[in-house]
Amino acid sequence: MDLNKVMIIGRLTRDPELRNTPNGKAVATLSLATNRIWIDANGQKQKQSEFHNIVMWGKLAEIANQYLRKGGKVYVEGRLQTREWTGQDGVKRYRTEVVGDNMIMLDSKGAGTPGAPMGASDSSSVPEAPQEVIEEEVKVEDIPF
Repeated sequence: MDLNKVMIIGRLTRDPELRNTPNGKAVATLSLATNRIWIDANGQKQKQSEFHNIVMWGKLAEIANQYLRKGGKVYVEGRLQTREWTGQDGVKRYRTEVVGDNMIMLDSKGAGTPGAPMGASDSSSVPEAPQEVIEEEVKVEDIPF
């Protein structure tokens, strides 16, 4: 038995980008930041941010584009997929991304109005990647499953 399942709760580092394939199918790309916080052997608080590339297709892509905004918190469920291509310089390149097939918007109701970042009063309050993304620690009772 094989399993390829990803579950991520994080904050968007930018607004989703929506495009359409030549066949007319919607595809959205977005980036999520997740933080890990721990106390090291010297008792110092340490933080590490990880950035995840997400791809969504079809109706889910359209919904993500309509409601998600930079800084918004979201749960994404999907699978890992690695693409490969040859760049214009002839070098073979690889990119591993999460192909999202489910999402739950975790910000308060009404925070995701189009044109405004979810969970923030203005976009200047949300840090740019790769700067540190400020996020509270995830509690077990906050996990939506």
